[in-house]
Amino acid sequence: MKLTVNGQEHTVDVEPDMPLLWVLRDELGITGVKYGCGIAQCGACTVHMDGIAVRSCQITAEALEGSEVTTIEGLGTPDALHALQEAWVDHQVAQCGYCQSGQIMQAATLLDLNPTPSDADIDEAMSGNLCRCGTYPRIRAAIKTAATKIQGA
Repeated sequence: MKLTVNGQEHTVDVEPDMPLLWVLRDELGITGVKYGCGIAQCGACTVHMDGIAVRSCQITAEALEGSEVTTIEGLGTPDALHALQEAWVDHQVAQCGYCQSGQIMQAATLLDLNPTPSDADIDEAMSGNLCRCGTYPRIRAAIKTAATKIQGA
């Protein structure tokens, strides 16, 4: 099976019903995507499939054929961070950090679909991503900062 992840084509020999989460982590060694709940309720495993945020624990390998998958590793680079990654650092969003890659990937889809979100828009879009540390106010502030940076770019 051929998959395109972060702009690179990969060939993997996996069961068709293997969740994307395990393909990424176990087969391709891409560990920015995290296992949280396994039932698409926490958002820790959020990645982009063709530019839209999805829960990788619930997408099967066979459903990916022909799709472009982007993980946190493909959103920006250490030398060229995405505006959201910069804002996350500026607002010191992460405490434990476990959920943050999923949070950022969900926020990236939000900003792609709505470049000037209100607080209510942010709260609604991010409601499926859980943060046990409770950094929700900083997450919202970082999204607003990133939106401003993206608009000014």
